[in-house]
Amino acid sequence: MSNTNGVESRIRFFILKKFPTTRKRALKDCDPLLESGIIDSLGVLDVVRFLEEAFMIKVEDEELTPDNFGSVQLLTSFVQRKKSGVEVSAG
Repeated sequence: MSNTNGVESRIRFFILKKFPTTRKRALKDCDPLLESGIIDSLGVLDVVRFLEEAFMIKVEDEELTPDNFGSVQLLTSFVQRKKSGVEVSAG
């Protein structure tokens, strides 16, 4: 299992555990989390806290964009870029 798959599976597990609406439908890694209402504005804060604690990264306010938080895939890419030290797009 690659590191990306490990990150993706941890994020997916957290979302499935934390947001019950995801259990009522089949959540795909490309499903829009924000637009579909799976995660609301308060839920984003829970996701940020999880990412910071689980992956030892710091999420800046300007990084809270749909480009970074829009789906499990985008969250995984965001975490990978943060961990590798690559500059993360702020929108």
